[in-house]
Amino acid sequence: MSSFFSRLDPRRVPWGAAGHALRTRILRTKPVESMLEGTGTATAQGARLAKVLTTLDLISLGVGSCVGTGMYVVSGLVAKEMAGPGVIVSFIIAAVASILSGVCYAEFGVRVPKTTGSAYTYSYVTVGEFVAFSTGWNLILEYLIGTAAGASALSSMFDSLANHTISHWMINSVGTLNGLGKGEESYPDLLALVIAVIVTIIVAMGVKNSVGLNNVLNVINLAVWIFIMIAGLFYVKGDNWSEGQFLPFGWPGVLKGAATCFYAFIGFDIIATTGEEAKSPNTSIPYAITASLVTCLTAYVSVSIILTLMVPYDAIDTESPLMEMFVAHGFYAAKFIVAIGSVAGLTVSLLGSLFPMPRVIYAMAGDGLLFRFLSHISSYTETPVVACIVSGFLAALLSLLVSLRDLIEMMSIGTLLAYTLVSVCVLLLRYQPESDIDGFVKFLSEEHTKKKEGILADCEKEACSPGSEGEEFAGPPTNTCGAKNLPSLGDNEMLIGKSDKSTYNVNHPNYGTVDMTSGIEADESENIYLIKLKKLIGPRYYTMRIHLGLPGKMDRPTAATGHTVTTCVLLLFVLMFIFCSFIIFGADYIYEQSWWAVLLVVLMILLIVVLVFVILQQPENPKKLPYMAPCLPFVPAFAMLVNIYLMLKLSTVTWIRFAVWCFVGLLIYFGYGMWNSTLEISAREEALHQSTYQRYDVDVDPFSMDDGFSYATESEGPPGWGPSEDKGFSYQQMAGAKESHRTSSRSKSKGRHKPPSEALIANDELDYSPE
Repeated sequence: MSSFFSRLDPRRVPWGAAGHALRTRILRTKPVESMLEGTGTATAQGARLAKVLTTLDLISLGVGSCVGTGMYVVSGLVAKEMAGPGVIVSFIIAAVASILSGVCYAEFGVRVPKTTGSAYTYSYVTVGEFVAFSTGWNLILEYLIGTAAGASALSSMFDSLANHTISHWMINSVGTLNGLGKGEESYPDLLALVIAVIVTIIVAMGVKNSVGLNNVLNVINLAVWIFIMIAGLFYVKGDNWSEGQFLPFGWPGVLKGAATCFYAFIGFDIIATTGEEAKSPNTSIPYAITASLVTCLTAYVSVSIILTLMVPYDAIDTESPLMEMFVAHGFYAAKFIVAIGSVAGLTVSLLGSLFPMPRVIYAMAGDGLLFRFLSHISSYTETPVVACIVSGFLAALLSLLVSLRDLIEMMSIGTLLAYTLVSVCVLLLRYQPESDIDGFVKFLSEEHTKKKEGILADCEKEACSPGSEGEEFAGPPTNTCGAKNLPSLGDNEMLIGKSDKSTYNVNHPNYGTVDMTSGIEADESENIYLIKLKKLIGPRYYTMRIHLGLPGKMDRPTAATGHTVTTCVLLLFVLMFIFCSFIIFGADYIYEQSWWAVLLVVLMILLIVVLVFVILQQPENPKKLPYMAPCLPFVPAFAMLVNIYLMLKLSTVTWIRFAVWCFVGLLIYFGYGMWNSTLEISAREEALHQSTYQRYDVDVDPFSMDDGFSYATESEGPPGWGPSEDKGFSYQQMAGAKESHRTSSRSKSKGRHKPPSEALIANDELDYSPE
């Protein structure tokens, strides 16, 4: 025992070195260039994800993953129990809060366009490996539970249409099990298991099949929505909104309803997982995120208007509000039409949960943070088939054994955490020095040049024509060869509506650096909001900026200002967490207007404002992107506040289950992921190379007299250099070195006349001593 404690003696254990190594591992970031096309998107078998998704496909995916439960369930629930007809305002408030997170996702979709993994990859690039693993692990939980809940909800819908004969048969034939829900008896949902397996097969068969089914179901959903709008107009009654009936629960009810309506917009992050499968990700992703959120808002508000005008809010059926509102007016045929739309909506929502889950698993496994066999891509379907099968199996098992009520409670915590981290990442990146991001822009330029030269060479060799195999992927003249994995510029032209020379394109050499229309470096004066503010304030605008200490046009971020922003963002996150916790759990003291509670709230608000103002005083990075989140730092900061508040509103049981899931993730990361990640393996190989050169320099003396030392000729170098054989041997060793310049200088120094052996070894040890 004494020997054991003696080993833990701080004087013998290098605790400082161990702590530094651990901190370096969990905070290391992934180079952006490693995720771009041609630098690691292919697996060991050479297979790649199919690049076939257009902007319309991405919008369809985003709308389908949101609209299902939001339109057919949430609208009636919030209208009856929380806000009444004020559910319309609740949806608008929730949409604004969702768009705040959406614009942050859109900016990251432009910064890192060719990637899968969504918020996981964004965190890996900016924050570090441990935070990235936590984000990806929680996204897997979110999609896993969303898939299981979608299968269970669809099973319940079929059971309801069959007058509950399915559930009765299950109970009588299979029996019930205890402990699946909150202690009550529940039957194994075999129908949900079958539904999850069928959808898994569809997703694994290829992205074209799954997106095609998604588009068909969205068309059915759209047709049912149009039917509800037209048919509902014949039964509306304005009296349902009169005499104070619009806000029966007041504004507190509207805000409470907005928190619930926010979950109806969760799902647009599926778009951010399709970076490697989109034809033009740098423009399609931000456009699709914005368009899908606006489309969902339009559907929710219009349906809520018809619902609350057709039926008094206190008479709305919470289980099937849209079907029962027509039954209340005797239009029974409409019930079955709406039921078809409900089935289509829930199915597309289920598909929207299962579609991104294998792609996040594939991204994490490709980086080595999860088991690498999960990153296998089928050369036939061009999908991560192993990840699809594993994720579908787990979702089917959950839908079989866990009740729908428990699944719904766990649906949102992972996504809300991901939204928060993406907002944090945007704040961090926009205020970092140019040197931290400049490599990304330079690499894009180099990749464009190499890609262009390679395409021209292929065209000259094969004399490819527009009618080649990749014709369906061909775009404007920049892609005349029909290369399959090159994005088409058709979406760019549709989104921007201008000629190519005025379009921000990720392949342009000056992408992210200059304004494509004027050729000068972008600055803050191009911001439309600042232009309007200048017109509003007038000449006092610049005087106000000087008094407030705001940065000027020529100010650029430095390492010191970047560190200041990082510190402020971390403090802001902690302070917002404390503030939201007190608002939720100390609400009684605030309502009673206790002086200390009010003072504490005011103090925390002032501290939050001060931190945001300090961030505002720091200069932003001047790089220009096709899409950038507006009104920094206010938009990401408010998105953080909303997401943290909604996370803390979840039940205690949900947090306990979430903690268990995170604990399992910690075991996987510290037991496997941290030691097998791609970055760790690269670091080990680099250290091995360095140690190899050190051994060569110390142990081997190629210039000894026994090896045939001779003077070199004048053509080979200055007098006193070694023979060509020795130099060639030294150059072979140099070719594998990472630092060619330093190795070359050392090789030359070794070729001079041989000094005493002790001095030679001492000199080599000094040359290769750690810096």
